[in-house]
Amino acid sequence: MESNTALILNGLGSGLPILLLHFVATVLLFLGGVAAYVAVTPMRERQLLASGNRAAGILLGGTVVALAIPLAATLATSLSLLDIVIWGAIALVLQIVTFGIAVLLFRDLRPMIENGNVAAATTLAALQLAIALLNAGAMAG
Repeated sequence: MESNTALILNGLGSGLPILLLHFVATVLLFLGGVAAYVAVTPMRERQLLASGNRAAGILLGGTVVALAIPLAATLATSLSLLDIVIWGAIALVLQIVTFGIAVLLFRDLRPMIENGNVAAATTLAALQLAIALLNAGAMAG
């Protein structure tokens, strides 16, 4: 009979490479999602952040967390790399579509954010976080 320490080390030896593979894949999905979001938004986040625009910071911060939430749920519930990649990509698309719908509903969103309207940024960040939580719940099923 193996000792508890040997069992733990055996589990670590077989499980750690899979954990790292799944984690790295999820981080790459996350970075791709952030890059896609920045590419499709009508705002220039880097310039706004560099100029100290708090509204842009709030919005981008909320977006980053909103992209991570459903990916975390996918990572926690998926058993294979392919499962993580497929459901993670779907989760990211849903989050970016949420932003697109918000832009359509609030046509003056870009100038509000560019002018530092913190109320608008907070509302949009909250909307994205709410959808992210629902998205994560659906992913975790």
